[in-house]
Amino acid sequence: MTAQAFPAPNHDHGRCTAEAIAHAEQVCRRHGQKLTPIRQRVLESLLATHRPLGAYEIIDALAGQMPRPAPITVYRALDFLIARGLVHRIESRNAFLACVRHHDQSALTAFLICERCGSVGELADAEVASTLSDAAQSVGFKPRFSVVEIAGLCAHCRDHD
Repeated sequence: MTAQAFPAPNHDHGRCTAEAIAHAEQVCRRHGQKLTPIRQRVLESLLATHRPLGAYEIIDALAGQMPRPAPITVYRALDFLIARGLVHRIESRNAFLACVRHHDQSALTAFLICERCGSVGELADAEVASTLSDAAQSVGFKPRFSVVEIAGLCAHCRDHD
């Protein structure tokens, strides 16, 4: 299962990025919105790595391609991308990660964070989300959202241990 959560170290990153941008454009069209140039550049900066980036790391990456954007501009783009399920916030790192798995937003997403290489894998499971939601509701709690982050070693780092 981990092999599917993390991209292979030698995967075709150009194809991965192109597919994610095409998916983002499709999602925006479906919602009657646009993937504006700044939104696309923020997404591309996150797609350049499979590691979470902080907002100021994104700003630094963008500053190499365009005039340095204001933090509020980047945060607004991130809010938009998160709302569309195109970017995830990694709470424990106060950082952001491009979503390259096109999963149902009702699914619970668990983030597998490699403590050695820093890459983050995603596991999305609607059944687990339903089970947790049902358990919470059974004690009178109405969940709004949940974040599951699991730290450890990815298969690539574990195999090279």
